[in-house]
Amino acid sequence: MTEAAELPPAPEQARDVFGERFADAVRYAELLAEAGVQRGLIGPREVPRLWERHLLNCAVLSEVVPEGVTVCDVGSGAGLPGIPLALVRDDLKITLLEPLLRRTNFLTEVVELLGLDHVTVVRGRAEEVLGKLPPVHVVTARAVAPLDRLATWGIPLLRPYGEMLALKGDTAEQELKSAATALSKLGAVETSILHVGEGVVEPLSTVVRVEVGESPGGVRFAAKRAKAARTGRARRRR
Repeated sequence: MTEAAELPPAPEQARDVFGERFADAVRYAELLAEAGVQRGLIGPREVPRLWERHLLNCAVLSEVVPEGVTVCDVGSGAGLPGIPLALVRDDLKITLLEPLLRRTNFLTEVVELLGLDHVTVVRGRAEEVLGKLPPVHVVTARAVAPLDRLATWGIPLLRPYGEMLALKGDTAEQELKSAATALSKLGAVETSILHVGEGVVEPLSTVVRVEVGESPGGVRFAAKRAKAARTGRARRRR
């Protein structure tokens, strides 16, 4: 049996990034290194680079998230980027959306243990909760799917004039180019590639930003949302 990799001490940058929540960030890293590995949420080889590659890489997304908005982290998995974002931004209302039970169980435990009162865990797929969850200002995602497919799940969850922020790697520019037609059909009006985390992570975190107009997801999804909303109102009246 292979010996579990050891979690390295938190780098100095983590104290600056997480501030008063630094101790909670350390506890979250420990949970990922222990229960996260045991439950198959992250690979054991990721433990030595949990801080740089995962927690800090996700936390710096806060640089481009507007103040006081609602956020849905699609395919949240072990809570990346949603939980690091929640630790540095208590002004946000964050929903961690994840379809797998073992992951939502872990997320619920983390949220309760760290006292993240501004975070809600929802089990389900994006297409299943459309019309059931209130539309959000920002959708976040990391390592969920190629951009064109991710957009079909994430963009319909947005409010008019909202934005999707997807953490991507070296393929960001190519993915954005390949997804251009799909994004346009989904109501995207502006796209850009941002680099965040200067002085914190190296290389910088790459974020694909997709801004939508008044019909997130396009006409088809607008009709689907309206139908789901009518159904929900009818159920509440019963």
